[in-house]
Amino acid sequence: MAPQVVAPSAEFDWPKLAFDLYPTAGFVKYVWKDGSWGKQEWSDSPYLNMHISAVGIQYGASCFEGLKAFRHEDGQVKLFRPDENSARLNHSAAALSMPEVPKDLFLEAVHTAVARNLQFVPPHAPYGASGSCYVRPTLIATGAELGLVAGREFTFFVYVTPLGSLYGSAGGKAPGVDAVVVHDFDRAAPMGTGTVKAGGNYAPVLKYQARAKAQGYAITLHLDSKTRTQIDEFSTSNFIAIKKRDHESDKPTLVYPKSESILKSVTAKSLMDIARSLGWNVDHRPIAFQEVVDGGFEEVMACGTAAAITPIRSITYLKDDGEQAKVSIGDGQNAGPRTLELLQNLTGIQAGNVEGPAGWLWPAEGVDAAKA
Repeated sequence: MAPQVVAPSAEFDWPKLAFDLYPTAGFVKYVWKDGSWGKQEWSDSPYLNMHISAVGIQYGASCFEGLKAFRHEDGQVKLFRPDENSARLNHSAAALSMPEVPKDLFLEAVHTAVARNLQFVPPHAPYGASGSCYVRPTLIATGAELGLVAGREFTFFVYVTPLGSLYGSAGGKAPGVDAVVVHDFDRAAPMGTGTVKAGGNYAPVLKYQARAKAQGYAITLHLDSKTRTQIDEFSTSNFIAIKKRDHESDKPTLVYPKSESILKSVTAKSLMDIARSLGWNVDHRPIAFQEVVDGGFEEVMACGTAAAITPIRSITYLKDDGEQAKVSIGDGQNAGPRTLELLQNLTGIQAGNVEGPAGWLWPAEGVDAAKA
């Protein structure tokens, strides 16, 4: 039997939903100490109390995930691939010497966080055009230590917020944005923490993003730190491209970078599966930035949970002589047809307009407030 529908709040101004934080009913948390996870706790305050010498504050032992819940046409709410986020959180936890969050506990937590905030899940619209409920699971070392040690207490918590579009990529629409290569900063070293979704991987990028935005660029792109010739990822998202075809009749080829220094994106993994289902070729390999310079791609996009898919209409970079150059992609303005096809399939699956692979939407019957 399907859960009872909890309608979106009539007091929320849904047409004005932005990419921002909004007050909700609260968040769920668990505390790990003495070798095991404690019982679920609920807090109606948006604050976490911890010691000033918590390892997460002093030494950066903190990682997080991002996933979305969408309201379907029948009013039910479902999360997109939370099992993938569970696995990635534990990859991050292992790298940062934190305890594993069991998959069952992770799913219980995200279910409770959404179930007790169902009124903050936006109304249904085809292809998620009215927004989503963003879910942020976080693991942090909250035990106090003075020395550089892993810590003896950890907190896992999940909060949510209704969410609008980051770059306007929703509802099958995707305006192109301008990108710039960051040449004077290395985001992640080979054999480092580039595959870890740790807070410490993001803070150093902030000033370069701010600089780029002040110069008129919406997003920044990072090359590999060893040779600075291979594409790693954007600061906020993974890099995906559509290879230029020799003939119009050729199958499209989706190209995704293979690198040990980038985050393993759930969105990118999903897009590769969608591309295969459409009969496209998928090429997962190292990508030389020179391929962009040489015009080897018909379309380029950034992809991630928050943005879904963001078309890139140009990439500005520095040549070997230090002179700035710009590569226009596609028509230099709008999303290309393959980008739109991927976006419509992805958001269509998430919002229940397109049938996707089994298990991508969870729970199958919908989030149940009675079980929170």
